[in-house]
Amino acid sequence: MEQISVRKARLDDLDVLFEFEKEIIRTERPFDSTLKEGDIHYYDLAYMVGAANVEVVVAEIGTELIGSGYARIEDAKIYYKHQKYAYLGFMYVKPQYRGKGVNNKIIETLKQWSLSQNVNELRLEVYHDNGAAIKAYEKAGFSKLLIEMRKGV
Repeated sequence: MEQISVRKARLDDLDVLFEFEKEIIRTERPFDSTLKEGDIHYYDLAYMVGAANVEVVVAEIGTELIGSGYARIEDAKIYYKHQKYAYLGFMYVKPQYRGKGVNNKIIETLKQWSLSQNVNELRLEVYHDNGAAIKAYEKAGFSKLLIEMRKGV
């Protein structure tokens, strides 16, 4: 297998990034009955690629984009020790490249960018029943913190 590299996303990557977003939503639909039917978007990818407080990255082998992720600097609640944290999202790896360390390379790149922004707390959200994703994030050093609960009324 060729070398996996991670780089900052560019506007000319948008077509592939939109496909990654569709796959993320398709994968997450079974975990969340509140998602609207039809074509939806989680992200404003064109904005995020150029935003100063967001780092969108892609993993590639040669010229093929095989994964993505972003870190977005957020203000922490006033009762936390840290003032800001980096929220990670848009984490995707094409199925044929899973289990090969791509996700870890993306997370490491986002971690280094976060540190360069003087941010040393990373957070992300994952569906409770998404065991594969939880396992991947735990492998990358994340630990469970909160469970969000909800009830329709």
